[in-house]
Amino acid sequence: MEISAGGRLEVRITAADVGKRVSVRRWSEHAAEGETFTDTVGVLTSWDNGVLRITRRDGEQVRIEESALVAGKVVPAAPARRRGPAASWGELARISARGWQPVERERLGEWELRAAAGFTRRANSVLPLGDPGLPLDEALAAVRRWYAARGLPAYVQLATGAEDAQELLCAELEARGWTREVTAELWTAALAPVADRETSGVELSRAPDEAWLARYQRKGTSEVALKVLGGGPSVWFATVPGEPGSPPAAIGRCVVDGRWAGFAAVEVDPEQRRRGLATAVMAALARQALDEGASAAWLQVETDNAQARALYARLDFSAHHAYHHYREPADSRGPGAGGPSGAGTGPVA
Repeated sequence: MEISAGGRLEVRITAADVGKRVSVRRWSEHAAEGETFTDTVGVLTSWDNGVLRITRRDGEQVRIEESALVAGKVVPAAPARRRGPAASWGELARISARGWQPVERERLGEWELRAAAGFTRRANSVLPLGDPGLPLDEALAAVRRWYAARGLPAYVQLATGAEDAQELLCAELEARGWTREVTAELWTAALAPVADRETSGVELSRAPDEAWLARYQRKGTSEVALKVLGGGPSVWFATVPGEPGSPPAAIGRCVVDGRWAGFAAVEVDPEQRRRGLATAVMAALARQALDEGASAAWLQVETDNAQARALYARLDFSAHHAYHHYREPADSRGPGAGGPSGAGTGPVA
């Protein structure tokens, strides 16, 4: 907190600092016993009518009464990363998008509208990486029409928690009634240490066979889903065979794109867990990626997937930024916009 020469805390932020990363302390009548103040760090997304709104790294928006402020200051745009490859969220957003490609896309200025018959939110959401070329309300109306024409709900994928990320756009969507449904994180790591693990028993292929698909968590995989799974610059699938006549003990997917290798669909038979199979799958895929010239790794994991997060932490992955899927307000969708057979309502992949 900012302290004056006289030793007093001071509020050194104003409404002119909207869009900057700030640290504030406020008086809280609901604080735990023995505590008087609450600290909040995040991007100041608005300051109107005596109320501040700060979007934290995880996308949560905190409402603070101006009258409750005790101290506040502008802080560096993002904390320094202690390990892992250096990259902006924009670079990683583009890399991850190329690693999980839709079957249909259209540009709206610097926004990309993506659709894949409802197979995962990532392939059925807008990726806004700049100016849509229209005022925001007109752009969002165009987005809703585009998805409604395909029988899908409109989603927008936005990032928080990194330098120059999209906290302001998150706040704009929330003010318009868009709902944050899923929060996940993109994690990164150096690739070589991932490859330096045991890989015996892992088989690699260029396409998922029936056995691989039998282990994949998304049942009833369609032709569209196969196109998404197989799309990317250089895609590999890993399999650890199971008992004869049974699905594989473990599977995984990796897409190699320049210096980056992206991991997804790492799944293990529940009865075969804690045997190092997931690590072996990732190591085999990492070795293949190293052979193709990659040096850095990324993956996406939902915030409530404790088991996966523990695995990736052991492999020295760490969170780079959070991303969220915002769904259009229910009263803004036209007939049929909910999607066929519940499309777009499942968990992000």
